[in-house]
Amino acid sequence: MSTWFITGTSRGLGRELVTQLLARGEHVTATTRSTERLTAALSDVDTSRLLPLELDLTDEAAVTQAVEQTRERFGRIDVVVNNAGYGFLGAVEETSDADVRAMLDVQVVGVWNVLRAVLPILRTQRSGHVINISSILGLTSFPGWALYCAGKFALEGLTESLAAEVADLGIAVSLVEPGYFRTDFLTSNSLVLPEETTDAYPALREMTQAHLQMAGTQLGDPAKGAAALIDLAGAGNGGRLRHLLGSDAHTIAVSALQTRRAEVEAGEQVARSTDVVTA
Repeated sequence: MSTWFITGTSRGLGRELVTQLLARGEHVTATTRSTERLTAALSDVDTSRLLPLELDLTDEAAVTQAVEQTRERFGRIDVVVNNAGYGFLGAVEETSDADVRAMLDVQVVGVWNVLRAVLPILRTQRSGHVINISSILGLTSFPGWALYCAGKFALEGLTESLAAEVADLGIAVSLVEPGYFRTDFLTSNSLVLPEETTDAYPALREMTQAHLQMAGTQLGDPAKGAAALIDLAGAGNGGRLRHLLGSDAHTIAVSALQTRRAEVEAGEQVARSTDVVTA
């Protein structure tokens, strides 16, 4: 029996993960903006091993308290899943300062708050697994997704460094990069749009409408995605940092890597020309 600390659990992949873990008899701390919505969704599941907590991830003291409550209730923490997040679809110039700060507070600062709170516990245990939920848009970017990608790209860099730092401390670290999953991520519940737009980006307006109409047609199955996360935690990181979820994510990742490699190779001559030449 293991103890999981999971953020962003009232909807989508996070809620499905909590449901499956409780069905397996695991201990779960589930943080959310609405414990009422979470517990209502779990009405058919035994919640005796659940610690639901309403939590503002940007409040460092509150995050630390939530982690301490978890240790007091369950005695230890085995798996930490940083899953909280939301989408934002709009042009760079349409993205306000408040939009930027709100996104990065959740996607970066919130994750950092959780990590600062849990790492001393995992170090003392000499065991544990941190799973940071990124996105295929943490590997590549599309027009209109600049703000969301900025958060996920930052999360990827943070996680790469973390994995190297704790490699000798008994702590596994994984980046999970899902594609489009059949959740409400592309609905008004989870997708934020800019308050003001311009008529300079008609293609983005068309793409926004296409995404809003995509709900219910995405390739990814949340139940299978949650099961894959549980398998990942059970197997450690398998020697890999990155783990794609969804055939669409795999296809996009391969294409993005091929494009990036071509660009790197095309720039080799210029790169080498800027070295200091010694006699």
